[in-house]
Amino acid sequence: MNTSYRPRRSVLYMPAANERALEKAKDIPADALIFDLEDAVSPESKEIARGHACAAVASGEYGNRELTIRCNGLDTPWGSDDILAAAAVAPAAVVTPKVNGPEYLDEVSALLDEGGAPDSTRIWAMVETPVGILEVGRIAQHERMAVMVMGTNDMAKELRATITPDRQALLPHLAKCLLSARAANKAILDGVYNDIKDDAGFASVCRQGAQMGFDGKTLIHPNQVTPTNDIFSPSLDELDFHQRVIEEFETAEKEGRGVLTVDGKMIENLHVEEARRALAVAEAIAAL
Repeated sequence: MNTSYRPRRSVLYMPAANERALEKAKDIPADALIFDLEDAVSPESKEIARGHACAAVASGEYGNRELTIRCNGLDTPWGSDDILAAAAVAPAAVVTPKVNGPEYLDEVSALLDEGGAPDSTRIWAMVETPVGILEVGRIAQHERMAVMVMGTNDMAKELRATITPDRQALLPHLAKCLLSARAANKAILDGVYNDIKDDAGFASVCRQGAQMGFDGKTLIHPNQVTPTNDIFSPSLDELDFHQRVIEEFETAEKEGRGVLTVDGKMIENLHVEEARRALAVAEAIAAL
């Protein structure tokens, strides 16, 4: 198993000013939570939300979920204090909005160090502006940046694009970000889906993200968690096929056979590597 793999199929935003929502999140089967201090919180509630988020991270009451805090930008009155407060409770990461370059991540990292955060507290960088898209290759290479998060709502706004069911206007930019993340060996999360009552539309976009290669999807409602987990998990049929690929490839190697087919499909080393990755993913998901 690849022990470095961490399931991030479903990553749920939770408004940190809402204590009831934070309590309910303890039982939601999301792989990760983002305690939100930014868009979901009004200016008058920012400091209250900060306290709630830090208390939640420090509580130890969220099981194996990966806990992160989305801080306000450094260009706001709350951003620096958000990061310093988060540093003190050492979440898995701080989620940083509207990242336009690695220099900005340097500032965030310096504040984390100033606040006493351990090296294990990483940065999740949100790419959601034209400048961020143009600089995404450099952003992905930042040493403390562990996960790239697509901010598709702001991206569409900044590009003056329309979000259609097939997301045609955003696909080139999503693909560029995905390519940059993979080149840097970093995880990447697809953006949110806004219509919480459109189950079919959500499932379609979720499948699109999984087919593109995203590691998971950011979510805005608990009802989106279970279908996301299903779509971003290998199916039992897929796991059975991958297991047979590995077993039959190993047998072929021992017998000195250079050509191998499984279910009529030609199998090469790259397929075996993919099979092992899929089984490692399933094992890591089971461990949650």
